[in-house]
Amino acid sequence: MNSSTTFVRRDVADVPPWAETCGQIRPVLEEKDGAVAEVHHLKITNAKLHYHERTDEIYYVLDGQGRMRLDDKEIELHKDVVVYVPRGVKHRAWGQLTVLVVCIPRGVLHDVHELE
Repeated sequence: MNSSTTFVRRDVADVPPWAETCGQIRPVLEEKDGAVAEVHHLKITNAKLHYHERTDEIYYVLDGQGRMRLDDKEIELHKDVVVYVPRGVKHRAWGQLTVLVVCIPRGVLHDVHELE
């Protein structure tokens, strides 16, 4: 974070959503905030298969249920499940999911490589 910023407080409801690879995203902690990570609130129904070259992601399912493909494996997702997705792993999720995604390091929106 830059030297003039000591903290960031942001309400998800104050961040307008927009469509991206995984679904409706609300970047609640963005690259421009200067933190070591980004935090995105996502509504996922049918994400596109993609990977990141430089970014690790941690998904925390806030609500709903669905499934996730991680390379050649498929897992179940439901409320309170956490999934770590290392950089380079091809992944996508589908279902009716509300998730919080922590992206490390920041800059993930410049590091999305869609495969479908």
